[in-house]
This record gives sequence, C-alpha cells and structure tokens, in this order.
Amino acid sequence: MGAWLPMLAAIVIIGWMTNLFNFMDGANGLAGGMAAIGFSVCGLALGESALAFALSGAALGFLLFNFDPARVFLGDAGSIPLGFLAGGLGLLGVVKGIWPAWFPLLVFSPFVVDATITLLRRLARRERFWLAHREHYYQRLVRMGWSHRRLALTEYALMATCGVSALTMLHVGIALQALGLLLWAAVYAGLMLSIDRRWASRVASRGGQT
Repeated sequence: MGAWLPMLAAIVIIGWMTNLFNFMDGANGLAGGMAAIGFSVCGLALGESALAFALSGAALGFLLFNFDPARVFLGDAGSIPLGFLAGGLGLLGVVKGIWPAWFPLLVFSPFVVDATITLLRRLARRERFWLAHREHYYQRLVRMGWSHRRLALTEYALMATCGVSALTMLHVGIALQALGLLLWAAVYAGLMLSIDRRWASRVASRGGQT
C-alpha cells in the first residue's frame, strides 16, 4: 500500500503540471518565457543538466517568435509537453535528493499558484471547471487593460525572483526555508487580493458585466 501512495502522488503532480502549462498558455510570450526561466533555474540547481538547459534554449528560440506581437504559438502540441517535462524534471530532482519538493513548486509558482487557486475557486463555486474560461489572474490583468508585453515582462520578473529565491533557500536551514515559503505565500496572497479588488471594482462599475 505504501508504495502506491508516492506513485499516485507522482501521477497527480505530473498530470497537473502538464495541464497547468496548457491552462497558462493564453498570452503572447508567457508560457515560453516562463519555461526558459524555470528550466534555467532547474539547470543551475542541478549543477549541470543538458536536458534542463536544452529545454531552456529551445524555449528561448521559440520566444523570439512568440513574444508580443507573436507570430508563432505553442498550442496544445507545445504547452502540454513543456508542462510534462517541467513536472517530470521537478519530480526527478526530488527522487534523486537534489532538491526538496518545494523547490520546483516555488520556481514555477507564478504558474502553479495562478492555475491552482483559479481551479479551486471554480470548484468552490461549483462551476464546470473543465470548460474554457478567462478567469485566471493573468487573463484578468489583460482584460483590465494590461498589454501582453507588460504582462509577460512582469511575470518574467516575478518568476526570476522566485528562481533566485529558490536557489538561495537551497543553501539555508529548514527554519529559514520555511520562513521563505511563508513570505512567498504572503506575497502571492497580497498580489491576488489586489487583483481581486481591482476586478471587483471593474465589474461593479460595469453593472456586473465582465
């Protein structure tokens, strides 16, 4: 029984990461840039990883044509494999003892937090969560007037900061790691609350129409 629990957890994690990248591929340059940053950070943590840096390089090459104004798009054929590889590489590092479980989650947290919280909120409202929608936080920002370029650059800065923080936290004690994760939880809570308030104000000003 005990052996099945880690296996089940691995399936759920990789499955969620696979779909998560697909969910978050909805703005020019977003998924490609996040993949380039995330895989680069994983490569640095590994010390030397041909796979991680090759994926980062491929994402950068794609980004030349996907950054706003985009001429090429990932689609399901691109975003799903990227999500699968992100989940697989993160899990591989945990299994081999290279990094703790929180490391890949923090590195990819701009995607993980947005997609997970959005899904949980839709479940709580008993919505048909499997249908396409435009309720992710990054989608709300675009709908509130942010350009795809501004969104991508802001998300890059956030993910790069997460990556540097994750790499730094690998070299401190458990207590400081826990403190760092709590601080990031507070940062994300503040960011989401700010967007929620602005979104609610926008909806109210339009008489309930989004």
